[in-house]
Amino acid sequence: MTASTHTLPCIAIAGPTASGKTNAALALAAVLAQRGQASEIISVDSALVYRTMDIGTAKPSAQEQAAVPHHLIDILDPLQSYSAAEFVQDTQRLVGDIRARGAIPLLVGGTMLYFKALLDGIDDMPAADPEVRAQLDAQAAEIGWPAMHAQLAKVDPETAARLAPADSQRIQRALEVWHVSGQPLSSFHQSKKRAENAQPAFDCTLFSLEPNNRAWLHERIAQRFDDMLQAGFLDEVKALRARGDLHLDVSSMRCVGYRQVWEELDWQERQGKPSINMHLVREKGIAATRQLAKRQITWLRSMPQRHTIACDDPMATMHLVQAALSVVQAAQAPSKA
Repeated sequence: MTASTHTLPCIAIAGPTASGKTNAALALAAVLAQRGQASEIISVDSALVYRTMDIGTAKPSAQEQAAVPHHLIDILDPLQSYSAAEFVQDTQRLVGDIRARGAIPLLVGGTMLYFKALLDGIDDMPAADPEVRAQLDAQAAEIGWPAMHAQLAKVDPETAARLAPADSQRIQRALEVWHVSGQPLSSFHQSKKRAENAQPAFDCTLFSLEPNNRAWLHERIAQRFDDMLQAGFLDEVKALRARGDLHLDVSSMRCVGYRQVWEELDWQERQGKPSINMHLVREKGIAATRQLAKRQITWLRSMPQRHTIACDDPMATMHLVQAALSVVQAAQAPSKA
């Protein structure tokens, strides 16, 4: 299968955590390779960008990354931050490079803000305002971030619905944008402009792995968290804490799982306990991951352009591969000029 750059589609695979995105992407890449078509994976995951955070992020293994070229994995130290705007810039560059190599870009992940920014575009949002942030921090210290989240719900219900009440970083940014501009953060996404122009900001076919039965996904989440604990997740977080320069306010340590383990380690240290309560860590980690999955599905349902595939169908991977191959074949079919 040979193709010109003009006939190489871009395929995205999204879905909530533990829905099988990585396996589906690797299966698709393998089938494409059998047909003589190379592909490369671009990670759409705000946690996989960080080095030394491997277990708790369910990072693709070295073997999996060797099977298919991967991008936007292990590009930052956990002390650094990475924005949706930076993701869009990096992805647009990578897609061009991958196509220039004659390969098909596969965008795979569960950070829905990144997908939304890429597919709908982002207007120029107000720059950070240190004074406004200081005022918001002071207010949050008095009433707490859940109360700040309630404030956000009054001025920007769309954004608030997608954020956890304890997600201080994103709640702060959304409130900051509203105070500085007088407009909700959600208004800066160009979904309305895209609909009016009938032209997407980024040309990509989006497949979404979503469960018909939430209980199936919950079982997968619990099993994966147990696997992480068995693989040494606790030691991974302990090593990150031991660095001395990380804390719960940096973006990396706000990742689901890491925050819950870190908080329990803090509690153990304050109480002088000889060991951490693993049962409690497990319960909190699984509960937080379920909440993440719920928010991811809410994001996905706001994307009408997606093609939904039931991830709890035993044939889900095969269905996705077949659907993606149809997109590839349609793109590479001779034009009837």
